[in-house]
Parts: sequence; C-alpha cells; structure tokens
Amino acid sequence: MSAEVAALAQTATDDDVLDRAHAAFSAVERLYAETRNLVRAKVSAEGKISSLLFEAAQHEAHGLAWLATYVESIREMIAYAERLRAEGRYGQTEDLLTRIGIGEYLSQIFGGIPMNQGEFIRPEDFGLSAETVATLRAGAVADMISLGNTSKNRARLVDLIASQDCAAMIGDPGLDDTMESIRGEMRKFGDGEVAPHAHEWHLANAYIPMEIVEGLSALGVFGLTIPEEYGGMGLGKIAMCVVTEELSRAYIGVGSLGTRSEIAAELIICGGTDEQKQEFLPKIASGEILPTAVFTEPNTGSDLASLRTRAVKEGDAYKITGNKTWITHPVRADVMTVLARTNPNEPGYKGLSMFLARKPRGSDENPFPAQGMTGGEIEVLGYRGMKEYEIAFDGFEVPADNLLGGVEGQGFKQLMQTFESARIQTAARAVGVAQNALELGLRYAMERIQFGKPLLKFPRVADKIAMMAVEIHIARQLTYFSARAKDADKRCDVEAGMAKLLGARIAWAAADNALQIHGGNGFALEYPISRVLCDARILNIFEGAAEIQAQVIARRLLEEGN
Repeated sequence: MSAEVAALAQTATDDDVLDRAHAAFSAVERLYAETRNLVRAKVSAEGKISSLLFEAAQHEAHGLAWLATYVESIREMIAYAERLRAEGRYGQTEDLLTRIGIGEYLSQIFGGIPMNQGEFIRPEDFGLSAETVATLRAGAVADMISLGNTSKNRARLVDLIASQDCAAMIGDPGLDDTMESIRGEMRKFGDGEVAPHAHEWHLANAYIPMEIVEGLSALGVFGLTIPEEYGGMGLGKIAMCVVTEELSRAYIGVGSLGTRSEIAAELIICGGTDEQKQEFLPKIASGEILPTAVFTEPNTGSDLASLRTRAVKEGDAYKITGNKTWITHPVRADVMTVLARTNPNEPGYKGLSMFLARKPRGSDENPFPAQGMTGGEIEVLGYRGMKEYEIAFDGFEVPADNLLGGVEGQGFKQLMQTFESARIQTAARAVGVAQNALELGLRYAMERIQFGKPLLKFPRVADKIAMMAVEIHIARQLTYFSARAKDADKRCDVEAGMAKLLGARIAWAAADNALQIHGGNGFALEYPISRVLCDARILNIFEGAAEIQAQVIARRLLEEGN
C-alpha cells in the first residue's frame, strides 16, 4: 500500500468512502455496459440472439450473468449503507461489512469472478482490452479496493464479531421493527425446538416430527403470504425471506417446509378458479393440508418442455400416467401440484397442464396408499427431514374440477409465475444455511485451543470468518432487494435469479470453510457442520441449477434493449 493510500485509509470518513464507492460503481457500470455489448455481438446473428452462438459462447454469456450479479451486489451495498446512515444505524460493523464487501467484489470483477471453485470469468475473457480495463480500474476503483478487503479491516471485523454472542446477527440487516419481531419469533422457535434435534433427525434420516409441523402452523408459517381473505397473514416476500432464513438457519428441512406451501399457494392464487382458491387456500394456510410439487421427471431435469407424463380426460376425471422424480415430502402430503401433458399433439410447453391432485397421507411402511400411485425413496446426502421420492402414476385419478384454472394448456405458464418467489425463497434458505455454518465455525474457532490459543487468533482462520460474514451480508441484501421488487409487483426474474445464484455459492463456501476450521472433526458425522455441508450442496442444484440460472439471467440481460 502506497503512503498516499495508507494516509487515505487512516482519514477516510463515511462520506469519503461512499463518494468513492459511487465513483467506483460508475466505472463498473461502464465496464458492464461494454461487456454486454461485446457478448451480445458474439451471440447475435441478423440482430437476434442465436441459440447456437449463445451455446458456443456459454462461458462468456454465463460470465456476464455473474458480472451483472456482482454489479447489483455493489449497488445494493451502497444503497444499504446510505439507508442506514440516514436512519442513524450505520455503525462500525456495518461500515466494515460494506467496505470489505465492495472492495472485494470490485477486486474480483477486475481480477476474476469465481463462477464455482474451478471456473472464473475475467475481463479479458469477454474481449475487453487491457487498456480499457486499466483505465476503468484506476482512480476510485483502486481506492475502494485499497480501502476495502485489507488485513486490518478483516481483523477489526472479527474482533467485533468475537465480542458478541456467536448466534447474534452480524451487522444491522436494515429491516424495520415488525420484520425484526418476526425474526425474533422464528429464531426463538428454531433455537428452542429445531436446532437441538436437527442433527439427530439428519443422522437417522427421520422425518421432521409432526409436532414441529404443527408448531410452524401455529406460527402462521404456511399462510405467511396467503391473503387474509383466505385465512393467511397477507404478508410480503420480505417476511417470507426473514422466516425462511431463520428456520433454515436451524435446519434447512424445516425452512423448506414453508416452500411447499408457498409454491402451491402461489400457483392457486395466480392461476386457480375462485372455487379452487376457496377450497384449498384456507386449508394450506392453516396447515390442515400439506402440499408437494410434482414436476420433475427422469431424464428431463430442467427441460420441462420434454415432460412425458400424460393426463387423459375420461368423463369427469383425468387419469394420470407417467413417472416423476425428486419429489420432496410426498408421503405426508395431502395434495400434489402435478404437471402433466394433456395434449400429446402440442409440442413443448403448450401441451402441459397443472392439477391439484389430492391423496391420502402415507407412512414409511405404506408410502402411497392410493390407487394408481407407487413410489420409492431416493436416499440423499443431505436436505433430509422430508424425504425424496420417485413416483409412478398408472391411471391415478384426479377430478376434472381440479385442473388448475379449469383450462388445459396453461400449466407451464402457471408454473413460471411461481419461479420468482421460489428462487427468492431459495436464496433466503441459502442465507440461513450459510449463517448456520458461520456460527458453527465461529464457535469452534473460539473454543478450540491449539498451540496455546484459540483458533480464531490465527489470521487465516479469522479471515475465513470475516469473509463468511461479509458475503452472507451481501447475499442477504441482494435477497431482500429481490423480495422488495416482488412486493412492489415488479418483474424480478433476473433479480431473484441473481440472489439465488450468489446465495447458493456463498452457502457452499461458508459450509466448506466452516468445516475446514473444524479440521478432522468436521469430517466426523457427530459434528453438525458435516450435515450443514451436505445441506448446502443442494442449493446450487434445485430451483434451477447454477448453470441454468446463469443461462436465464444472461439471456434476459442480452435481450434487454433489443
């Protein structure tokens, strides 16, 4: 660090830092705009995006999605700092989270963004000239990098973290008193009823006890975003994020129970008939019926247009035949949202319809006590507590009145309406899992004595804790940003996708680093961090694998302005 920069670091006020952050952000916006133009030119033919060219340039296109996610993250960090300063809530912890986060993400933008552990996207990969990159990196960007992720800042942040309870929120998340009250209730339930038993449930591959499900119902979790007229609480997606994060912090399985109800309720709210809303929504809100989503099929994965499960109308009922896989919590579910093909002559998405298919609850001994329905469990590394199944339908009967919306061919459109909320909620689950990993790693680093002192006193252990805290904070703010957009009825598929994309990577990194802090003990099944590592891994796969997520984001970004 030069003497000039060192002096700046000593004297920089909040105003100085935010002024430089704005100037640095302007440079990054210019970098992004030029990058998008270069990628667009590479994947376009005759003024339109070419699927063949897009696939050939997948590294650059997906890299654009990651670059845009980092740009949005920096924007939100600046906005967060300004909001809290205006409210008098911007203390030293918040300042360090902001400085380190912005500085590190600027450094990665110009040096290489990790799309995963072995894939990086760098400015030169897009075709940006060294001269352009050097010009944009000079001045405010260089200042923010020098003022940001320094050893001194990381050490000070860890000192502040270590001075408080290991389970305390690191930094003000920037929410109002109502949301913090909701967080408190969920944290109390999670710490008291879930966390002490989560590892036991995981090791036994046991169902989350029905007492926990009933407790969630009593707290209003299943009806959180369902309108009050249908017995719900009528809250927005910010509340959903807070609830999901806190429950997932205790155990991802419990945090994910609400996802089943969220997806089913949103499908019915957006696409159901008045009769279907009246019949199903109050029962979902109260927890009287538990739903599950039945979409994925063997050998199709994210390619929903290739679904082959058929639904044939016979009289006043449809008979469903076909195979589904990776179905979460189907045994104890009372209603399934089933995506099936009602028109075999209509290719792709257009022939798909959605059904609200009731079924009796089963057990491990008799999982599917319903005519025309069988299945077997898929044993999994993590994300336990609800159990995954393959399901075979053979003439399974659904009343015609339970065709969602009463019109065939609307299934994919109806499902697409839920993707934003599902991905926002998955981002919140990722933040909760990452927070759990951080707390486990921090506690172990403070208690474990090696060479006469706690592990936390070793700089590389402390650095891991600092960067976990910073990146979790960034993911949390990006998730709240997407939730605010959804609550404002704005299209937010890109924002939700960014939150999910980044949150999943951060959750895996946090779990991996926390296990590393545990050393050999982290590899032992008896330590909860072993479970958290397994749970974190799924987040990069479900609700849109990271590669699919980047594909969708990039396509939308490149189509903007055409």
